[in-house]
Amino acid sequence: MPRENPAAKKPAPEGPTGAPAGGTGGETAELAAQTAAAVAALGRRLRAASPAGALTPTQRSVLARILRTGPTTIAALARAELVRPQSMRVTVGALEERGVLARSPHPTDGRQVVFALTEEGHQTLRAVQRAKHDWLTEALATRLDAAEQRTLAEAVVLLRRLVSEQHDGPEPDGSAPRDAG
Repeated sequence: MPRENPAAKKPAPEGPTGAPAGGTGGETAELAAQTAAAVAALGRRLRAASPAGALTPTQRSVLARILRTGPTTIAALARAELVRPQSMRVTVGALEERGVLARSPHPTDGRQVVFALTEEGHQTLRAVQRAKHDWLTEALATRLDAAEQRTLAEAVVLLRRLVSEQHDGPEPDGSAPRDAG
């Protein structure tokens, strides 16, 4: 009688869903759903860590975009945030009223104005970012052991790769895909 290979009896390594890793399309779809849910829950928890009443998610997004891209018009913000200009006017108006955005004449088109962060806007964004960072640092230190933190570090590398690879759709920030050249 032929002798069986002991390695052949080992079960396939399991992925996070309990299904064999690298499995079928259904298993990949389940992993995708679980990853999206976990990332969304983390995002909600980070937003909740922000100073109470500091900014709405839309306002935070607008301020963060202006911080990244510099002074811009309402029309450009509306396109980037995928909302109507009328809705963006309301958001920008509220931010201007709070003193976190300031308007100035457009440098080349006298019919338009551009909005930029004020010093108060920079301080507000720093406070929101600091609160999120502090919550996450504390959660990592108290809820995960060293081995789990290393596993999470490896997962972060994979998540970054997922969102940075060349693809046909818009980037996560709504901008056009980057050119490979």
